[in-house]
Amino acid sequence: MQNFEKNLLINKAEKKVMELFRELELIRDLNQEKVLCAFQDNRVAEEHFYTVSGYGHDDRGRKIIDKIYAQIFNCEAALVRNHFVSGTHSIACGFFGNLRHGDKLVSVAGRPYDTLEEVIGLRGNIKSSLKGHGVEYAEVPLKNNIEVDLEQLEKTIDETVTMAFLQRSRGYSLRKPLDIENIAEIIAIVKKKNPECICFVDNCYGEFTEALEPTDVGADLMAGSLIKNPGGGIVETGGYIAGRKKFVDFAADRLTAPGIGAKGGAMLNQSRLILQGLFMAPGIVHEALKGAILASQVFLDQGYKTTPLPDEIRSDIIQAIIFEDREKLIKFCKTVQYFSPVDSYLTPVPDEVPGYEDQIIMAAGTFIEGSTIELSADGPLREPYVAYMQGGLNYAHIKLALNGILSVLPNS
Repeated sequence: MQNFEKNLLINKAEKKVMELFRELELIRDLNQEKVLCAFQDNRVAEEHFYTVSGYGHDDRGRKIIDKIYAQIFNCEAALVRNHFVSGTHSIACGFFGNLRHGDKLVSVAGRPYDTLEEVIGLRGNIKSSLKGHGVEYAEVPLKNNIEVDLEQLEKTIDETVTMAFLQRSRGYSLRKPLDIENIAEIIAIVKKKNPECICFVDNCYGEFTEALEPTDVGADLMAGSLIKNPGGGIVETGGYIAGRKKFVDFAADRLTAPGIGAKGGAMLNQSRLILQGLFMAPGIVHEALKGAILASQVFLDQGYKTTPLPDEIRSDIIQAIIFEDREKLIKFCKTVQYFSPVDSYLTPVPDEVPGYEDQIIMAAGTFIEGSTIELSADGPLREPYVAYMQGGLNYAHIKLALNGILSVLPNS
């Protein structure tokens, strides 16, 4: 496809979604105000950027970061640490910190994300998993493989269920992400059936996509990754857990040790980046969402199935493009890699990845390894061969990548 034709297609698609962009600006502005107020109220100063060593008992930056996250997420406490190696690690600490032998965990939106299967004990080393520690597990199958089955959820939750787990993003599936309205409805059902049940939300990919967060609508606990939305594209590693204080404290004991909990752990010169990344996050998420909407419209115009559709509510930054063709998925990811600022000369190939059952192809020419708030794309090599595109530090870069993709992929 000639360059003029590609630009014309992208410009036509862009005109169709301009009003949607203006609606997103309102969400961005509300979230930016919320973040700024938390910084002001907690009197962030240069002294909070200083690093300490050893046990980190006098790390003032660590304490102020926890307070700011708790205020932004409208909850009692937060645990924000560079010591979390991933979102999966944050979630695992929430699980193991709050579930004991004989407790029951229920996933309310079908099978959770691939990397959590080994944590739960659905495959892999069962002895080290929740099941290996005597935690019972059940899940509520999706209705039509797309939506949470609220009727079945109401039948499943009873006094024996200790924790209901809600995965906000779609993961490697085509189910709808859970928007804040969905999450509020699910939590209401769970609490009606069992007021003591812990509602735990995997918030990965969802932060700042809407004006409210899960903890605003009743979630007892939520977790996420700092190399996704809240890190603003500059935080080098880490994750967070936020919610009711007693549940956050139990998770902190799992991350460190009982008696240490949230009180130890030097931040190793990461506090400034964590604070600066958080301040930038509403704007960066806004850019990524604009790019996802444009990608949805471009591929829809080219005859491909995409989800979400351009005008659907966005509750995460992921755009799924359904190719139904193995080679098209691979070609898509190779092109995203080529249009990356880092490692653009490398060619991604499908391979085994720890924590995943199927081979995965990943395109991620990112400044921070694995950063999915930066423009990246990946997908498992299984039918219907879906590319999951996410992130983008700026909208212009996403447009350039889409221009390149149109050069190599024919219409559906």
